[in-house]
Amino acid sequence: MRLVYLLFDSLNRHALGCYGGDAIETPAFDRLAQKSAVFDNAYVGSLPCMPARRDLHTGRLNFLHRPWGPLEPFDNSFPQILGERGVYSHLITDHYHYFEDGGVGFHGRYSSWEFVRGQEKDKWQGVAKPDLAGLQQDYHPLVFNGQTGPNSNLPYVLSREAISGESDFPLVQCFEGALKFLERNKRDDDWILHLECFDPHEPFFAANRFRQGLPTGYQGPVLDWPPYGRMDLSGPEGDELRANYLALVKMCDEYLGRLLDYFDENDLWSDTALIVSTDHGLLLGEHEFWGKNRPPFFNEVTHIPLFIHDPRQPSADGQRRSALAQTTDLMPTVLDLFGAPIPPEVRGRSLLPTVGDDRPVRPACIYGQFGGAVNVTDGRYTYFRYPEGDEQLYHYTLMPVHMRSFFEPIELAQATLFGPFDFTKGCQVLKLPVVADAKANMVSRYPLLEAETALYDLSSDPGQTVPRRLAEVEERMIGLLIGEMRAHDAPIEVYRRLGLQERNAAMADNKENA
Repeated sequence: MRLVYLLFDSLNRHALGCYGGDAIETPAFDRLAQKSAVFDNAYVGSLPCMPARRDLHTGRLNFLHRPWGPLEPFDNSFPQILGERGVYSHLITDHYHYFEDGGVGFHGRYSSWEFVRGQEKDKWQGVAKPDLAGLQQDYHPLVFNGQTGPNSNLPYVLSREAISGESDFPLVQCFEGALKFLERNKRDDDWILHLECFDPHEPFFAANRFRQGLPTGYQGPVLDWPPYGRMDLSGPEGDELRANYLALVKMCDEYLGRLLDYFDENDLWSDTALIVSTDHGLLLGEHEFWGKNRPPFFNEVTHIPLFIHDPRQPSADGQRRSALAQTTDLMPTVLDLFGAPIPPEVRGRSLLPTVGDDRPVRPACIYGQFGGAVNVTDGRYTYFRYPEGDEQLYHYTLMPVHMRSFFEPIELAQATLFGPFDFTKGCQVLKLPVVADAKANMVSRYPLLEAETALYDLSSDPGQTVPRRLAEVEERMIGLLIGEMRAHDAPIEVYRRLGLQERNAAMADNKENA
C-alpha cells in the first residue's frame, strides 16, 4: 500500500464545485470527486490549527484537556506507528506552526520531512530595520498596522515582499516537492507522502493570474487578511477579501490538478490511496462574522470537505457518502489502509467501511475549541452548548508550552499532578490552572462572541439562520454530547462549566445499574 495524504488549511467546503459552490470553477476538485468517495457529512474535531493536527495524528480529541499545544509523550502518532511496521513516511509542509514552540513533536515522527518557508507569520526574512512607515502605506491596517511584537503581522509583509514570481510561492514549492517524491518512489511500496499546504489559510495571497475574473470595487492598499470576529465589511473591502480567498482556492485547485495529472500518467489510482481534506473552514462574512475562534462554530467553519480514494475499492470512486465522519477518524483510517492495529486510546473510527458502502461508524461528532462551546451534530441537527459560568479551567499536559512561548512562572506556580486519564498510558500529567493574566492565554485572546446555547435543524435551515426550540431533540443531543465527552475522558470541570454535571452523573448511574 502507498498513500498520498493531502491536507489543505482553511479550505471552505462551499467554495468547491463538487460541494455546490458556484463562485468559481474548481475543475481539479471536481476531477477528484470522480476518483474518490466524497463525504457529505465530515466535521472537524479540535480547533484551530495545531489542536486539529493532534487529532489527526492521535485519532482522539484534545480540546477538552488543553488548548494549542504539541504532541504529548504518551500520544499515539500514525507515522511513528507505521514506521515501526516498516512503512516509510515523508512530510512536505509549509505549515510553519510545526516549527514553533507549540508544534513540537509532530514532524519528528516522520521518516523524513521538508519545510518550505514563507507562510503567514513565519519568521523567515531577516530584516533588522524594516521600513515600517512604507509598509503601512502599502498594506491595509487589517494586514499591517505598524506593530512589531511577537504576534504581529510584520513577518508576513516582509515575506510577501520577497515573493516575486509564482515559483516563489510556498504552495508551488510544496507541490513540486511532492511530485519529486512520487517520481523517486513510484516503483516502491509501503510509504506515505503527507503533503500539507497552509493555503488557502489567510493571508489570501495568490499569484496574480488567479485574480482574473474576480473584480471588485476596492481601490485601497493590499487587503488579504480578514479580521476574527464581527466587523462591518459589507462593501468593497469585504468583496476584496472574498475575491482574494477565491483566488487562492483557484491556485490550490490548479496545483491539485497537477498532482492528479501525475496519478493519471503513472496509473497510481490502481495501487495508491489518496486522502484529501482540511483542518477547518472559516467565515467570510456569513452570519456577519469573519474568521474563526471567536464566533459560534457554524458549518462554514466546521463542516469540511473530505475525499478518500481506496484503490482496493474502485467501485466507490465518484460515490457520495452521507455517514458522519470527523478528523479523528483519519488516523485509524490510515492505519487500517496499511493493516496496522489501532491503539486502544484511539476514539476515531476507520472510514474504510464507509468508503465501501456508506456504513455508519459513529452516531455523533463533538467539536470545539478549548474554553468555548462544546458542539455536537448527528448529521441533521447541530447543537452549540456554551459555558454557563466561570468555572476554573485547567491545562492537562506534560508539555507546558503555548503557540510561541513557554508557560510563564505564574502559570507553573500552581501546578499539581493529576490522573492518569484513560489516554495517558498510566502517566500522571501536570494540572495547570488557566491564568487570566498570562500573556499567551488564548481563552482571553479570543473572547467568545454571541455565546448562547443554540440548536439548528440542518434539514430545514442548512444556513443555520434561526435557532430552534425542540426540547426532545435538545435532550437527545445533550445525551450524544455527554456520551462523546465521556468517551474522551473529559475533565469534571468541563461538565460543570457547561451545566451538565448532573446529567453526566445520571448517565453514569444508569450505565452502572445496567
